[in-house]
Amino acid sequence: MDPMFLALSFYRRRKYQQSVDICSQLLAKNPYDQAAWTLKMKGLTEQIYVDEVEVDEVGIAETLMDDNVISNVSRPGTSLIRPTSGVGNSPGVRPTSQSGRPLSGFMRPGTQSARPGTMEQAIRTPRTAQTARPVSSASGRYVRLGTASMLSSPDGPFINLARLDMAKYAAKPNLAKALFEYIFHHENDVRNALELAALATQAVQFKDWWWKVQLGKCYYRLGLFRDAEKQFESALNDQSMVDTYLYVAKVFIRLDQPLAAIKVYNQGLEKFPDQVPFLLGQARIYEGLNEDSKAVALYKGVLRQDNMCIEAVACIATHYFYNDQPEIALKFYRRLLQMGIYNAELYNNVGLCCFYAQQYDMTLTCFLRALSIATDATLADVWYNIGHVALGIGDSSLAYQCFRLALSADNNHAEAYNNLGVIEMRKGRIEMACAFFQASFNISSQMFEPHYNYALLADKMGDLQTSYNAIRKSLEVFDKHSDSKSLMKALQQHFTII
Repeated sequence: MDPMFLALSFYRRRKYQQSVDICSQLLAKNPYDQAAWTLKMKGLTEQIYVDEVEVDEVGIAETLMDDNVISNVSRPGTSLIRPTSGVGNSPGVRPTSQSGRPLSGFMRPGTQSARPGTMEQAIRTPRTAQTARPVSSASGRYVRLGTASMLSSPDGPFINLARLDMAKYAAKPNLAKALFEYIFHHENDVRNALELAALATQAVQFKDWWWKVQLGKCYYRLGLFRDAEKQFESALNDQSMVDTYLYVAKVFIRLDQPLAAIKVYNQGLEKFPDQVPFLLGQARIYEGLNEDSKAVALYKGVLRQDNMCIEAVACIATHYFYNDQPEIALKFYRRLLQMGIYNAELYNNVGLCCFYAQQYDMTLTCFLRALSIATDATLADVWYNIGHVALGIGDSSLAYQCFRLALSADNNHAEAYNNLGVIEMRKGRIEMACAFFQASFNISSQMFEPHYNYALLADKMGDLQTSYNAIRKSLEVFDKHSDSKSLMKALQQHFTII
């Protein structure tokens, strides 16, 4: 069989390494075989290809050194970084992430991480401290067979980018596109990729929308968001594509302009009606702005188009759970189980739904299953929820042990510290309770409960000034908490009398 045909066959069947090996053998015989060279590039690229539309994890460096600040004091409902909209569930009903957004039912890049204002807060952030840089194809590097430019070299890289004549390859459309994707995704060399894209755009007289999109991707990676926006919009003028609308919306989200992103999604829906990516994008933004009713309506629209969309099912289930409808949430989570999803998070959520729906026979079974398959990242949350169930049935000693186990799995679990403080306060161990509350609000700045509990404890001890400072911080986080307001009013009356 012809080796080139066999390599193409392996590539079409997604057996990329076998295709690359055959291409390497062909290049060893004839280093100037452009077909084998191009196919090997495509094979290496596909092995670590990452869709740029979805991957947008913002790391510590990008957050603290971001010069693209639109407004430090944004209007309510216009910022994803500071979602101050009064619509939707309060933090007392639905917990929030460290950035102040309500917790999503589906883990996606950028949803759980914070946008910290100080380096200290950034380093304390559990998720961003584990990934201090955005997800990129640089993490997928490995030892490769290679050639220097078009010539074989057993010990060097496959392509020596320093020896490439970019203008020469930019004039060859078929080679240039494969070479760009190899440089951008496999080598993660954005500057060389940008040079090639700029030369190729000139070679086609600025009429090829594909190259404009690639220029926009390079500018986005380099942090030049306004330049990226111009390239994407120019590409849309030449050719309307779903991905291009998604890239433009991604730029606006990165610039913290959610309303502009929604407008772009609406423009995309006019051209491509009922496209799931546009509906999902709008739903995510509304969820981030704490406008749950709009988000759920859009997620239901997604399910009408694609009833196997895991994200939509999970987010609707989360919405019903936090709106005191655990029975309906349970139906959606069971749907996910039927779809083949098998992880600790899902069994944990099913266990909570069963408990609040008073199906106690299934609760313990689901939590045991969750514990058996939990990873280090999820074990603390599972133990924490088992502790909540123990509190619900009145077994405070079991709850105490569960919260301790949660801390042994993750010593930055602020909720577990807070609940341990409440249990210690009930037992009369004031010093231990104070220590737990302080640990809780030092770890998690977005929680109002430890501040309120600490203020209540200080008030009972007669330390009115400490109580006043703590309750003020509680109201800064959640200004509609009625118990905090009552305590603040009582303290102000005390100070007035004094």
